[in-house]
Amino acid sequence: MANLKEIRTRITSVKTTRQVTSAMKMVSAAKLKKAQDAILQIRPYAEKLSDLLSSLSSALDNTADSVFTVQRNPEKVLIVLISSNRGLCGGFNSYITKKAILLAKTKYKNQLNAGKLDFIVIGKQAGKILRSYQIKIQGEKNYLFDNLTFDHVSVEVKAIMADYVNGKYDRVELVYNKFVNAAYQELVSEQFLPVLPAVSDNQKRNNTNYIYEPSLEKIVAELIPRSLTIQFYKALLDSHAAEHGARMTAMHKATDNASELINELTLTFNKARQASVTNAILEVTNAAEALNG
Repeated sequence: MANLKEIRTRITSVKTTRQVTSAMKMVSAAKLKKAQDAILQIRPYAEKLSDLLSSLSSALDNTADSVFTVQRNPEKVLIVLISSNRGLCGGFNSYITKKAILLAKTKYKNQLNAGKLDFIVIGKQAGKILRSYQIKIQGEKNYLFDNLTFDHVSVEVKAIMADYVNGKYDRVELVYNKFVNAAYQELVSEQFLPVLPAVSDNQKRNNTNYIYEPSLEKIVAELIPRSLTIQFYKALLDSHAAEHGARMTAMHKATDNASELINELTLTFNKARQASVTNAILEVTNAAEALNG
Protein backbone atom coordinates (compact mmCIF):
# COMPACT_ATOMS: atom_id res chain seq x y z
CA MET A 1 0.00 0.00 0.00
CA ALA A 2 1.31 3.47 -0.89
CA ASN A 3 2.38 5.71 1.96
CA LEU A 4 0.23 8.62 3.14
CA LYS A 5 2.38 11.31 1.52
CA GLU A 6 2.11 9.75 -1.93
CA ILE A 7 -1.67 9.38 -1.65
CA ARG A 8 -2.06 12.94 -0.37
CA THR A 9 0.05 14.27 -3.26
CA ARG A 10 -2.01 12.34 -5.79
CA ILE A 11 -5.29 13.62 -4.33
CA THR A 12 -4.02 17.19 -4.64
CA SER A 13 -2.96 16.58 -8.25
CA VAL A 14 -6.34 15.09 -9.22
CA LYS A 15 -8.18 17.98 -7.55
CA THR A 16 -6.15 20.43 -9.64
CA THR A 17 -6.98 18.47 -12.79
CA ARG A 18 -10.67 18.52 -11.85
CA GLN A 19 -10.58 22.29 -11.51
CA VAL A 20 -9.07 22.61 -14.98
CA THR A 21 -11.54 20.25 -16.66
CA SER A 22 -14.47 21.90 -14.87
CA ALA A 23 -13.33 25.33 -16.09
CA MET A 24 -12.87 24.03 -19.64
CA LYS A 25 -16.36 22.55 -19.52
CA MET A 26 -17.87 25.92 -18.59
CA VAL A 27 -15.88 27.73 -21.28
CA SER A 28 -16.97 25.19 -23.93
CA ALA A 29 -20.59 25.51 -22.79
CA ALA A 30 -20.45 29.28 -23.29
CA LYS A 31 -18.85 28.92 -26.72
CA LEU A 32 -21.31 26.18 -27.67
CA LYS A 33 -24.28 28.49 -27.06
CA LYS A 34 -22.93 31.04 -29.54
CA ALA A 35 -21.92 28.42 -32.12
CA GLN A 36 -25.24 26.60 -31.78
CA ASP A 37 -27.20 29.80 -32.37
CA ALA A 38 -25.17 30.48 -35.51
CA ILE A 39 -25.76 27.05 -37.08
CA LEU A 40 -29.45 26.93 -36.15
CA GLN A 41 -30.00 30.31 -37.80
CA ILE A 42 -28.31 29.45 -41.10
CA ARG A 43 -29.38 25.79 -41.43
CA PRO A 44 -33.01 26.36 -42.62
CA TYR A 45 -31.86 28.92 -45.20
CA ALA A 46 -29.02 26.71 -46.45
CA GLU A 47 -31.23 23.62 -46.73
CA LYS A 48 -33.97 25.48 -48.59
CA LEU A 49 -31.46 27.07 -50.93
CA SER A 50 -29.90 23.66 -51.58
CA ASP A 51 -33.30 22.15 -52.40
CA LEU A 52 -34.09 25.04 -54.73
CA LEU A 53 -30.74 24.72 -56.46
CA SER A 54 -31.14 20.97 -56.93
CA SER A 55 -34.59 21.47 -58.45
CA LEU A 56 -33.35 24.16 -60.82
CA SER A 57 -30.34 22.04 -61.80
CA SER A 58 -32.64 19.11 -62.50
CA ALA A 59 -34.77 21.26 -64.77
CA LEU A 60 -31.65 22.59 -66.44
CA ASP A 61 -30.68 19.11 -67.62
CA ASN A 62 -33.31 19.29 -70.31
CA THR A 63 -32.23 22.66 -71.66
CA ALA A 64 -28.55 23.42 -71.14
CA ASP A 65 -25.65 22.42 -68.97
CA SER A 66 -24.01 24.39 -66.19
CA VAL A 67 -20.33 23.92 -65.48
CA PHE A 68 -21.20 23.12 -61.86
CA THR A 69 -23.82 20.48 -62.67
CA VAL A 70 -22.12 18.40 -65.36
CA GLN A 71 -21.30 14.95 -63.93
CA ARG A 72 -17.76 14.15 -65.10
CA ASN A 73 -15.78 10.97 -64.71
CA PRO A 74 -13.97 11.53 -61.38
CA GLU A 75 -10.38 11.03 -62.48
CA LYS A 76 -9.02 13.64 -60.02
CA VAL A 77 -10.79 14.02 -56.66
CA LEU A 78 -10.45 16.50 -53.82
CA ILE A 79 -11.56 15.69 -50.26
CA VAL A 80 -12.03 18.68 -47.95
CA LEU A 81 -11.73 17.41 -44.37
CA ILE A 82 -12.99 19.66 -41.55
CA SER A 83 -11.76 19.00 -38.01
CA SER A 84 -10.60 21.34 -35.22
CA ASN A 85 -7.46 23.24 -34.32
CA ARG A 86 -7.54 22.08 -30.69
CA GLY A 87 -7.81 18.71 -29.00
CA LEU A 88 -9.35 17.57 -25.72
CA CYS A 89 -12.68 16.87 -27.40
CA GLY A 90 -12.90 13.09 -27.20
CA GLY A 91 -13.00 11.21 -30.50
CA PHE A 92 -14.21 14.24 -32.46
CA ASN A 93 -11.14 14.51 -34.69
CA SER A 94 -10.12 10.85 -34.90
CA TYR A 95 -13.59 9.65 -35.96
CA ILE A 96 -14.04 12.20 -38.75
CA THR A 97 -10.49 11.64 -40.03
CA LYS A 98 -11.00 7.88 -40.11
CA LYS A 99 -14.22 8.42 -42.06
CA ALA A 100 -12.34 10.49 -44.64
CA ILE A 101 -9.64 7.82 -44.92
CA LEU A 102 -12.29 5.12 -45.31
CA LEU A 103 -13.97 7.19 -48.05
CA ALA A 104 -10.65 7.48 -49.86
CA LYS A 105 -9.86 3.77 -49.59
CA THR A 106 -13.30 2.56 -50.70
CA LYS A 107 -15.15 4.99 -52.94
CA TYR A 108 -11.99 6.53 -54.42
CA LYS A 109 -9.60 3.61 -54.13
CA ASN A 110 -8.45 3.83 -57.76
CA GLN A 111 -7.76 7.56 -57.53
CA LEU A 112 -5.86 7.08 -54.26
CA ASN A 113 -3.67 4.35 -55.72
CA ALA A 114 -3.02 6.43 -58.84
CA GLY A 115 -2.03 9.49 -56.82
CA LYS A 116 -5.01 11.49 -58.10
CA LEU A 117 -6.68 12.07 -54.74
CA ASP A 118 -5.87 15.23 -52.80
CA PHE A 119 -6.72 16.27 -49.26
CA ILE A 120 -7.34 19.79 -48.02
CA VAL A 121 -7.71 19.95 -44.25
CA ILE A 122 -9.34 22.65 -42.16
CA GLY A 123 -8.16 22.04 -38.60
CA LYS A 124 -4.71 21.13 -37.29
CA GLN A 125 -5.80 17.88 -35.64
CA ALA A 126 -6.85 16.18 -38.88
CA GLY A 127 -3.54 17.12 -40.45
CA LYS A 128 -1.63 15.41 -37.63
CA ILE A 129 -3.67 12.22 -37.98
CA LEU A 130 -3.35 12.10 -41.78
CA ARG A 131 0.41 12.48 -41.55
CA SER A 132 0.55 9.59 -39.09
CA TYR A 133 -1.06 7.48 -41.85
CA GLN A 134 1.53 8.75 -44.36
CA ILE A 135 -1.18 10.53 -46.38
CA LYS A 136 -0.08 13.59 -48.35
CA ILE A 137 -1.93 16.84 -47.68
CA GLN A 138 -2.41 19.24 -50.57
CA GLY A 139 -3.27 22.25 -48.43
CA GLU A 140 -4.18 23.37 -44.91
CA LYS A 141 -6.69 26.14 -44.19
CA ASN A 142 -6.51 26.09 -40.40
CA TYR A 143 -6.79 29.86 -40.15
CA LEU A 144 -10.45 29.81 -41.18
CA PHE A 145 -11.48 29.04 -37.59
CA ASP A 146 -9.61 32.13 -36.37
CA ASN A 147 -12.11 34.35 -38.15
CA LEU A 148 -15.15 32.25 -39.03
CA THR A 149 -17.16 34.71 -41.11
CA PHE A 150 -18.98 34.32 -44.40
CA ASP A 151 -16.73 36.79 -46.24
CA HIS A 152 -13.59 35.06 -44.98
CA VAL A 153 -14.84 31.60 -45.97
CA SER A 154 -16.12 32.69 -49.39
CA VAL A 155 -12.56 33.44 -50.56
CA GLU A 156 -11.53 29.81 -50.04
CA VAL A 157 -14.74 28.49 -51.60
CA LYS A 158 -14.10 30.55 -54.74
CA ALA A 159 -10.61 29.05 -54.99
CA ILE A 160 -12.02 25.50 -54.75
CA MET A 161 -14.71 26.27 -57.35
CA ALA A 162 -12.06 27.76 -59.65
CA ASP A 163 -9.98 24.57 -59.41
CA TYR A 164 -13.06 22.57 -60.34
CA VAL A 165 -14.00 24.82 -63.27
CA ASN A 166 -10.42 24.77 -64.59
CA GLY A 167 -10.43 20.96 -64.55
CA LYS A 168 -7.93 20.49 -61.75
CA TYR A 169 -10.54 18.34 -59.97
CA ASP A 170 -13.49 16.41 -61.34
CA ARG A 171 -15.19 15.96 -57.97
CA VAL A 172 -15.03 17.60 -54.55
CA GLU A 173 -16.19 15.88 -51.37
CA LEU A 174 -16.87 17.48 -47.98
CA VAL A 175 -16.26 15.44 -44.80
CA TYR A 176 -17.27 17.01 -41.48
CA ASN A 177 -19.13 16.58 -38.19
CA LYS A 178 -22.75 17.69 -38.31
CA PHE A 179 -24.02 19.18 -35.07
CA VAL A 180 -27.04 17.35 -33.65
CA ASN A 181 -26.77 18.15 -29.95
CA ALA A 182 -24.07 18.64 -27.33
CA ALA A 183 -23.67 14.90 -26.81
CA TYR A 184 -23.93 13.68 -30.41
CA GLN A 185 -22.30 14.63 -33.72
CA GLU A 186 -23.15 12.97 -37.02
CA LEU A 187 -20.29 12.02 -39.34
CA VAL A 188 -21.12 13.40 -42.79
CA SER A 189 -19.53 12.96 -46.21
CA GLU A 190 -21.31 14.70 -49.06
CA GLN A 191 -20.54 15.60 -52.65
CA PHE A 192 -19.82 19.31 -52.93
CA LEU A 193 -19.07 19.48 -56.64
CA PRO A 194 -20.58 18.84 -59.10
CA VAL A 195 -24.02 19.75 -57.77
CA LEU A 196 -26.26 16.69 -57.59
CA PRO A 197 -29.73 17.03 -59.18
CA ALA A 198 -32.86 16.66 -57.10
CA VAL A 199 -34.15 13.12 -56.61
CA SER A 200 -37.86 13.20 -57.48
CA ASP A 201 -40.36 11.07 -59.35
CA ASN A 202 -41.59 11.87 -62.84
CA GLN A 203 -45.06 12.79 -61.67
CA LYS A 204 -43.71 15.47 -59.39
CA ARG A 205 -41.64 16.92 -62.21
CA ASN A 206 -44.55 16.94 -64.60
CA ASN A 207 -46.78 18.69 -62.09
CA THR A 208 -44.23 21.46 -61.42
CA ASN A 209 -44.24 24.17 -64.08
CA TYR A 210 -42.47 27.49 -63.54
CA ILE A 211 -41.87 30.54 -65.67
CA TYR A 212 -38.29 31.71 -65.15
CA GLU A 213 -37.31 35.35 -65.46
CA PRO A 214 -34.87 36.40 -66.87
CA SER A 215 -34.02 32.77 -67.76
CA LEU A 216 -33.35 29.45 -66.06
CA GLU A 217 -29.72 29.45 -67.18
CA LYS A 218 -28.99 32.90 -65.77
CA ILE A 219 -30.74 32.13 -62.49
CA VAL A 220 -28.75 28.95 -62.02
CA ALA A 221 -25.51 30.68 -63.00
CA GLU A 222 -26.08 33.26 -60.27
CA LEU A 223 -27.51 30.91 -57.68
CA ILE A 224 -25.01 28.04 -57.81
CA PRO A 225 -21.88 29.90 -56.59
CA ARG A 226 -23.88 31.55 -53.82
CA SER A 227 -25.47 28.27 -52.75
CA LEU A 228 -22.13 26.46 -52.74
CA THR A 229 -20.60 29.15 -50.55
CA ILE A 230 -23.52 28.90 -48.13
CA GLN A 231 -23.23 25.09 -48.01
CA PHE A 232 -19.50 25.27 -47.31
CA TYR A 233 -20.01 27.92 -44.63
CA LYS A 234 -22.76 25.82 -43.05
CA ALA A 235 -20.44 22.80 -42.91
CA LEU A 236 -17.85 24.88 -41.05
CA LEU A 237 -20.46 26.19 -38.61
CA ASP A 238 -21.73 22.65 -38.09
CA SER A 239 -18.24 21.39 -37.31
CA HIS A 240 -17.51 24.39 -35.08
CA ALA A 241 -20.63 23.81 -32.96
CA ALA A 242 -20.03 20.05 -32.89
CA GLU A 243 -16.47 20.63 -31.67
CA HIS A 244 -17.59 22.68 -28.67
CA GLY A 245 -20.31 20.16 -27.90
CA ALA A 246 -17.83 17.29 -28.02
CA ARG A 247 -15.33 19.18 -25.85
CA MET A 248 -17.98 20.10 -23.29
CA THR A 249 -19.09 16.47 -23.08
CA ALA A 250 -15.49 15.23 -22.83
CA MET A 251 -14.65 17.70 -20.06
CA HIS A 252 -17.86 16.81 -18.23
CA LYS A 253 -16.88 13.12 -18.26
CA ALA A 254 -13.32 13.98 -17.23
CA THR A 255 -14.61 16.02 -14.29
CA ASP A 256 -16.87 13.18 -13.17
CA ASN A 257 -14.02 10.69 -13.47
CA ALA A 258 -11.75 12.95 -11.44
CA SER A 259 -14.40 13.19 -8.70
CA GLU A 260 -14.71 9.39 -8.58
CA LEU A 261 -10.94 9.01 -8.42
CA ILE A 262 -10.72 11.54 -5.59
CA ASN A 263 -13.30 9.58 -3.61
CA GLU A 264 -11.39 6.34 -4.15
CA LEU A 265 -8.08 7.94 -3.19
CA THR A 266 -9.64 9.52 -0.10
CA LEU A 267 -10.95 6.12 0.99
CA THR A 268 -7.53 4.59 0.40
CA PHE A 269 -5.91 7.43 2.35
CA ASN A 270 -8.26 6.92 5.30
CA LYS A 271 -7.61 3.19 5.33
CA ALA A 272 -3.86 3.74 5.19
CA ARG A 273 -4.02 6.32 7.99
CA GLN A 274 -6.16 4.00 10.10
CA ALA A 275 -3.70 1.18 9.51
CA SER A 276 -0.77 3.38 10.52
CA VAL A 277 -2.56 4.47 13.72
CA THR A 278 -3.39 0.85 14.55
CA ASN A 279 0.24 -0.16 13.99
CA ALA A 280 1.40 2.66 16.25
CA ILE A 281 -0.99 1.55 19.02
CA LEU A 282 0.22 -2.04 18.68
CA GLU A 283 3.82 -0.94 18.92
CA VAL A 284 3.11 1.09 22.09
CA THR A 285 1.15 -1.79 23.61
CA ASN A 286 3.86 -4.31 22.85
CA ALA A 287 6.50 -2.01 24.28
CA ALA A 288 4.49 -1.51 27.48
CA GLU A 289 4.00 -5.27 27.89
CA ALA A 290 7.69 -5.85 27.33
CA LEU A 291 8.56 -3.35 30.07
CA ASN A 292 6.07 -4.90 32.48
CA GLY A 293 7.37 -8.37 31.73
